[in-house]
Amino acid sequence: MCQKIRKIVKVFLVTILVIFITGCGKNANELILVTEAGFSPYEYYQDGKIVGVDIDIANEIATRLNKKLVVKDVSFDFLINEVKSGKADFAAAGISITDERKKEVDFTDEYTVSNQVVIIRKDSTIKNFDDIKTKKIVTQLGTVADFYVTKNFKQATLITHKKYLSAVEDVKSKKADCLIMDELPAKEIIKENQELKIMDGILFQDKYGMIVKKGNTKLKEDINKILKEMNDDGTIEKLILNHSK
Repeated sequence: MCQKIRKIVKVFLVTILVIFITGCGKNANELILVTEAGFSPYEYYQDGKIVGVDIDIANEIATRLNKKLVVKDVSFDFLINEVKSGKADFAAAGISITDERKKEVDFTDEYTVSNQVVIIRKDSTIKNFDDIKTKKIVTQLGTVADFYVTKNFKQATLITHKKYLSAVEDVKSKKADCLIMDELPAKEIIKENQELKIMDGILFQDKYGMIVKKGNTKLKEDINKILKEMNDDGTIEKLILNHSK
């Protein structure tokens, strides 16, 4: 009798375990996007909700794939791991296409070109890009600007932060001489911080793409098709203009 009970209990426990594992899996009807919502106009909070260019594009992708979009907000330097681990289906956060990142994840086709600019204080003595090569430069951790300074400005002192807001405060408080970042969010920052300005000219350009887990060819091809259609009909350009107002 005891042996029979043990068998019943064993079957019961296995059944519970299967239900638990299945229940904890991702919903097949959902498309999970991971982003960092502090990079206006691409992704930012408005009335407690994450909005922006990338979010609008992701919503369109989910709609065309008959999925419900789920958006997760994490630090920029966690994006790749979220996708690699399968916690998210794809990521979009103004992610620059680089050879280093291609080793870890697959990129979609580029969907916009980013101009990287330099923010300084209005009372700064910095006059040109050569002047910043030996200065204290602040960037967001893990961004293309972070990599650019490390590679090209070896005499500079590099300061990194997980969030752009902290980087901005460093420039305002004179802990750093300048901040390197994307032109569009830089313009948003200048609107709210009158003591800062953007230097004339473009330091360098890079291209943004979305990322998927390596080998997820189907999703990458689906996204590429939708991105091409949205670029060809001018939708992405309109989104950038609308969110930059």
